[in-house]
Amino acid sequence: MNTANLSRTETRRRSRHITNVAYRIELDLRGATDAQRDTFGTRTTVTFDASTEATWLDFIGPEVLSVTIDGTPVPVDHDGSRIQLVGLGRHNTVVVDALGRYSRSGEGLHRFVDPVDDEVYLYTQYEPADARRVFANFEQPDIKASFTFQVSAPEHWEVLSNRTGNRSGETVTFDPTLPISTYITAVAAGPYHRAESTWSRGTLTVPLAALCRASVAEHFDPEDIFEITKQGLDFYHDKFDFPYPFGKYDQIFVPEYNLGAMENPGLVTFTESYVFRSAATEAQYEQRANTILHEMAHMWFGDLVTMEWWDDLWLKESFADFMGAFASAHATRFTDAWVSFANRRKAWAYLQDQLPTTHPIVADIPDLEAAKLNFDGITYAKGASVLKQLAAYVGEDAFFEASRRYFAEFAYGNTTLADLLVHASAASGRNLDDWASAWLQTTGVSTLSCTDSAIVQTDPRPHRLAIGLYDKDSEGNLVRVHRREIDISTASTPIELPSAALTLLNDDDLTYAKIRFDASSLATIETSLDRVVDPLARGLIWSALWNATRDADLNPSTYVEIASKFAGSETKVGVASAVVANVQYAIDHYLDDSDAASQTWISTCWSQLESADPGSDAQIVWLRAVAAASQASDARAREIERLVDGTLPIEGLELDPEQRWMLLRSLSALGHTSRAALDAELQNDKTASGLNSHRAAVAAQPTAEAKARAWSDLMESTELSNDAVDATVTGLRAGGRRDLLAIYDDRYFDAIADLWSTRSIEIARRLVVGLFPQQESTDAADAWLSAHEWAPAALRRLVIEQRDHLARALRVRRAFGL
Repeated sequence: MNTANLSRTETRRRSRHITNVAYRIELDLRGATDAQRDTFGTRTTVTFDASTEATWLDFIGPEVLSVTIDGTPVPVDHDGSRIQLVGLGRHNTVVVDALGRYSRSGEGLHRFVDPVDDEVYLYTQYEPADARRVFANFEQPDIKASFTFQVSAPEHWEVLSNRTGNRSGETVTFDPTLPISTYITAVAAGPYHRAESTWSRGTLTVPLAALCRASVAEHFDPEDIFEITKQGLDFYHDKFDFPYPFGKYDQIFVPEYNLGAMENPGLVTFTESYVFRSAATEAQYEQRANTILHEMAHMWFGDLVTMEWWDDLWLKESFADFMGAFASAHATRFTDAWVSFANRRKAWAYLQDQLPTTHPIVADIPDLEAAKLNFDGITYAKGASVLKQLAAYVGEDAFFEASRRYFAEFAYGNTTLADLLVHASAASGRNLDDWASAWLQTTGVSTLSCTDSAIVQTDPRPHRLAIGLYDKDSEGNLVRVHRREIDISTASTPIELPSAALTLLNDDDLTYAKIRFDASSLATIETSLDRVVDPLARGLIWSALWNATRDADLNPSTYVEIASKFAGSETKVGVASAVVANVQYAIDHYLDDSDAASQTWISTCWSQLESADPGSDAQIVWLRAVAAASQASDARAREIERLVDGTLPIEGLELDPEQRWMLLRSLSALGHTSRAALDAELQNDKTASGLNSHRAAVAAQPTAEAKARAWSDLMESTELSNDAVDATVTGLRAGGRRDLLAIYDDRYFDAIADLWSTRSIEIARRLVVGLFPQQESTDAADAWLSAHEWAPAALRRLVIEQRDHLARALRVRRAFGL
């Protein structure tokens, strides 16, 4: 039995017996700078009341040195995941001395050595259940506690946790936390660069800090981060009527992070990719702002009020995803944040919701392995989309009033769906049981279309939606001339609409549904998409076109043609980036004659790059498009070579190191650069990013030797970090060379069960997904699934999903004879 995979049933039983928990955690990190040492000292003192004589503490680490109960040493009973406790009384003090192991996958306490200056950086990442890799605890969200951390580390280091600390020499002792769950406790330590500010409202003053590695500080822009942070705190303070409760607000940007960000109260962690080492578009700044506001929303949705178990994960993630876009649009300079939400976040939801492994927003999560994979497009983006529909259904005022009542009643506690619905119904005056059943407890996505006399939907649900009618004005622009907002709930809803050049269902993106265009509207789009003035309307059109392409309702060649014609004029850079990425995906997966399509597309990308305004976001977008498209076509290889060596300058474009690596990887995939040239480039960029970019470029070389080396590294090395794994996989797959990769198809299916059992779930997930073979049939995947019914459910889920992506691509090809 895998005792590391905690189940809902057993943790629920434990929470009935364990109450009044408090921790003191002492971590000795002074040996972190010793490269030969992979462990650290950890001591947990936990006090609790018990109504049972026996329970267990969770701890995953190499060794438990000793355990005492109420001062009496007891035999160590540790199976690698659980420490058994027997002979408990009503009030208990348990002390566990142990060794923890530093992580290279971002699970637990991650250690990173900066290749620029050999400095060591540490940080923790625990969700959903990796605090037990750092200290012994009751690892479940509904056993909240106060945590007091004491950390010993080199004296010149920054040492941070959820609360403010007091230093005495090498030891920093932090104030006790308010009651929180184990997964949102946090520690970071290292010679981090630090910037400071404050936010005040009335009598409340919150110290702010933003931190990153010293070697990337020259690229850091804390002023923009603080601006968004203050705008968010202003907004949430007003909307939630519950002052920020956690004292300080530190935000730290860390290397090799395996998530976008994590909402640890008082110490929010972010991926270092938000420190823009390369030229960044306004869309990237918008995405960072959205993430900052998403994590900030968690201070209330998730940290202050927490789900009882992971099947109600949506109670925090869906709300935070919705609030990230809502607050961006209402409180920051990114006033059209809903455009990006409609075109990018919802695309993730639509994709996830059409897989065989789809699940309700309120999911059945029996154990931790299932929870780990449930941080997906349904829990985040579909849930957020449905909350936007709820706000339209009950009204924004009622929505936020329900939130305020919810926080007031359940602060520092745990909740379920029923608790939220009570307040939402009370605030709105509407019984939401049927709404919750239709939206939160079902799967799938409706498809809406418009006939001459009715709105038709598949998979019927109740929708509050707007219908927009667009016609050309005196200047030839397509503008909305009529809008109607209606409720529909059946398969067909009669409606009479005036005629118009373009009928846009779900205008303003109020509901969660795919839409289809009538023939007249599609004809308008094919000739005049660039004349649609409103960016949200354009975003919805692009989203609908892509959904129709994926569903084999629109010929992928038509999508590529529309994109080739209009993507260059798309002014919303985030939408343009998504469209360009979709075209590349269509060429790689949906078109059999991809060589011809690739040559045409790379020429389009190069033309757009040359004509883009110097120094503009569009120039950045099309440079990235050139790099992606050129991996499979050498039609512009000579121009790219000259761009890299500086003999073909483009006004406004000065390649930074990451852009150079991006182009070099493409040249490497084509066989247009050598290993020696890549090694020489590395000498000019010996950063962590440079090392991984070099790794990817080397693995991209179109030789059997390069592919074999990359495959061996992935299969045999257990020391690769998550970033190094991603880079190697990216290089191995670059160019899609089936002649070189087919040899690994059988090896993939032979290896994945062992990988799942021997690697951390984070690394194993990256390998299983990233290396899935792109074959001409699903036979190999089907055979593996048939022969491995015994495999862990989480592993089977990943294979089923990748198999479905392949099957969809094959269906699209067959539908259009491609």
